[in-house]
Amino acid sequence: MINQLAQYVITSGGKRIRPLIALLSARACGYAGSQHIDIAAILELVHTATLLHDDVVDDSKMRRGQKTANILWGSPASVLVGDFLYSKAFQLMVALENNLVLEVLADATNIIAEGEVMQLLSCNDPETTEKQYLNTIQHKTAKLFEAASGLGAIMAGNSEDKILSMNAYGRHVGTAFQLIDDALDYESSSETLGKNIGDDLAEGKPTLPLLYAMWNGTKQESTIIRETIISGGLQHLNEIKDAIKSTGAIQYTLKLAQSEASNGLAALEVLPDSVYKSALEELAFFSTDRQS
Repeated sequence: MINQLAQYVITSGGKRIRPLIALLSARACGYAGSQHIDIAAILELVHTATLLHDDVVDDSKMRRGQKTANILWGSPASVLVGDFLYSKAFQLMVALENNLVLEVLADATNIIAEGEVMQLLSCNDPETTEKQYLNTIQHKTAKLFEAASGLGAIMAGNSEDKILSMNAYGRHVGTAFQLIDDALDYESSSETLGKNIGDDLAEGKPTLPLLYAMWNGTKQESTIIRETIISGGLQHLNEIKDAIKSTGAIQYTLKLAQSEASNGLAALEVLPDSVYKSALEELAFFSTDRQS
């Protein structure tokens, strides 16, 4: 079952951005060995485990254009295989015999779990602030991006200042990536996005586009959004999408994402020019310029 379910999830697609950042960061920072490949695999195992658990928690039906594992195999199997992938990742971490790498990855997985709990607590809460929202996505999403980019500098034996700069690159790009994800939940189509549009709304997740529309919409729009966040559901989806459009909530979210990506690019200034640095720059642009 583990092989079957894990194979299904891994072959369902995905952008593989986290392992790609790890590979590029290591080479951009001057690392010449091969353990960055192990780190890339560890990051993807951790990410895949979080997806399996997320889909159970969110009762998601579709991801990457296919039925989620919890729909095909059931929630118990998805949770247990997610646990297996986590434990496998930690076995690989230990095999690297690098305490600093192990510390970074262990801290990252802990912070990601904390972010998941923060998101759970904010569900159905219309009083969520922008600061709380950003703090949640920096824990839930950006932390693994940060670990991916920072570990490249660590593997290369770079100075603490350069490691901090690479951490900043991943954190900003990861934040931009999640901001765009949340905007696409109201702006894209199910076919393009690979998951059902309005999933966040159905679960009562107060993402930034929704919150901004509530703060800046008409009294009627704000009331509808507030009540939908509290109760969840899609019965007012079209009205809420209209409010998001009329208030410029997507543009506001995009502007914030572009600012994060720009900060990520600025962090790369500590690196010498190389094809790897150029690729990291392209990834920063890609984080905000995508439709899925």
